Amino acid sequence: MKSSHLSLSLAIALGLASTASLAAGSPAGKAQLGDFGVDLSARDLTVKPGDDFNSYVSGTWLKTYELKDYETSYGSFNQLRDRAEEQVHGLIEDLRKRNDLAPGSNGQKVRDYYASYMDRTSRDAAGIAPLTPVLKRIAAIDSKAELIAAFANSDLDASASPIRLGVDLDRKNPDQHLVSLNVGGLGLPDKDYYVNPDARFVTIRSAYLEHIQRMLGFAGVKDGKARAEKVLALETALAKPQWERAKRRDRDKTYNVSTFAQLQQQFPSYDWAAHLKAQEMPQPDRVNVVTPDAVQPVLDVIAATPLPVWRDYLTFHAIDGNAELLSRAIDDASFQFNGKVLAGQKAQKDDWKRAVAMVGAKDGLGDAVGELYVARYFQPESKAAMDQLVENLRAALRQNIQNLDWMGEATKAEAYRKLSTFRPKIGYPEKWTDYSSVSIVPGDLVANVIAMRRFDRADENRRVGQKTDRDEWRMTPQTVNAYYNSTFNEIVFPAAILQPPFFDVNADPAVNYGGIGAVIGHEMGHGFDDQGSKSDADGVQRNWWTDADRARFDERTKALGAQYDSYCPLQGQCVNGALTMGENIGDLGGISMAYTAYRLSLHGKPASVIDGLTGDQRFFLAFGQIWKGKYRDEALLNQVKTNPHSPGMYRANGPVRNFDPWYQAFDVKPGDALYLPPEQRVRIW
Repeated sequence: MKSSHLSLSLAIALGLASTASLAAGSPAGKAQLGDFGVDLSARDLTVKPGDDFNSYVSGTWLKTYELKDYETSYGSFNQLRDRAEEQVHGLIEDLRKRNDLAPGSNGQKVRDYYASYMDRTSRDAAGIAPLTPVLKRIAAIDSKAELIAAFANSDLDASASPIRLGVDLDRKNPDQHLVSLNVGGLGLPDKDYYVNPDARFVTIRSAYLEHIQRMLGFAGVKDGKARAEKVLALETALAKPQWERAKRRDRDKTYNVSTFAQLQQQFPSYDWAAHLKAQEMPQPDRVNVVTPDAVQPVLDVIAATPLPVWRDYLTFHAIDGNAELLSRAIDDASFQFNGKVLAGQKAQKDDWKRAVAMVGAKDGLGDAVGELYVARYFQPESKAAMDQLVENLRAALRQNIQNLDWMGEATKAEAYRKLSTFRPKIGYPEKWTDYSSVSIVPGDLVANVIAMRRFDRADENRRVGQKTDRDEWRMTPQTVNAYYNSTFNEIVFPAAILQPPFFDVNADPAVNYGGIGAVIGHEMGHGFDDQGSKSDADGVQRNWWTDADRARFDERTKALGAQYDSYCPLQGQCVNGALTMGENIGDLGGISMAYTAYRLSLHGKPASVIDGLTGDQRFFLAFGQIWKGKYRDEALLNQVKTNPHSPGMYRANGPVRNFDPWYQAFDVKPGDALYLPPEQRVRIW
């Protein structure tokens, strides 16, 4: 789940239960999973819960599920995404059968955008021709000014740029937007892929070199190997000064605001005004330099690299970045590296799946699809019941804070205020994106994609100097995910996540609290993780903690990080406890809040026993199964290097071994592999 980009890096016809049935009542009908909402057949009863809880709750499924050729990993979230994908596909196919769609309507645009992707015959006949205007512009670059313009237009060309200017929220003034300067320009997932001596990365670099040469070949580049070597050397030089991902999580280090004039004075070797003009972005009064000491080294690389190398770099990235839109030959050639080598895929996804993803994405016609999706699959009562669930979790977190023995009353008062101002957004936005300015034409996929890129650029540029809109959503309703936005102090749950195994109206209440309850608690927990806790009730980034309380909090997070540092899914490749800290705190806090809410819902009465399982056992089984997942090694490597979320097995095992009620529920004792002595269990929220 996403906190900022949960990166963490998460769609359904659903009628939620009333508060009473969630709390203690009997389910009204048959649960979709098993007898009460958990797939008991997924368990491996030969494994002790205390040795490997993930394998206990999902081990048989892990042994028997075979990844499809196009899958890099698969688990509970993917099951939900598959269902949402099929639902959206059905909606689009319904549009394709209609002949009454008005020109310029959202329905016409969705239909024709999808159809232009699916027209493989025309795309194969065109080959690389649709990209010719972009490649000609790149080939004509003959000055530093033209190079800067190419960097500024990399978003339209799907190329790459070592300098990126974008518009974010101002973390110290949530009512304002703030232009941010980032450095980047890498074609591999992380700087480690360029410099790590591990044999895995050496192999990837060798394959990447061949990939660069292959892509340049589609542009008719001669001496491809030698020129590809220079491109790889350029990217390696760009990678070296860039910050580690864990460091980039630190909000104190990444807020460095200056005036635009000061930016020009600090880095005079780059024409910032020319970049902005080419990007069609208004000149801002203020700029946040996200990683300040990485900027000048990157500018030095820009200055020292000959223009022919830059032309090859931009050409390679433009072809690779647009390969999916072009002929099958180019698309498959790109897949040889990006799919097979980096991700471990054995085959491409079907075109219809890729078309649905493109059209329904946030940077596609996501809200147009979302409006159709909500009308068919999301019931009004669902939103009301989810609102109540959020309030149940809010009450549970308040009780947890009240009972903290490591936090003083002054900090607790601020925490209560922040908790009280959490704003939940459930299901879908109140206002839909207006696509009236976008022209989608039949039969020209590249033109349609560029039209969407121009729309997104104009949408971003208009924000410069403008107030923020707190009603905006960063995800579409059909997205299977959730997020917390600290600047608006909001928790957001798109419609798509509200389905089994996360929620089922007919499931046992313990299961719903262990599933969607833990997800709600996770997102609330982001407001109090190591970074979200740096923003106050109004979303302003400031220190609202006493020094003593912060020190005690940091002591606990350090111990949690050390636990996750020891989890190594591949030989020599371990989870980065600092990079995953926010999500790990979210998981630990989420299970704690959800369990408190579940126990409160029983009103002191004992839970019934179902199929020989107590209420607490059913709660933890539900929690464990939402994190089930099977991975290819390539996907695991990518995840531990780039993803702020720990792999699923550690999201199932990591929180429970720090949580006393789990020990009691499954009689976990010293000698069990997951056992931690009470004094080593990390308790935060």
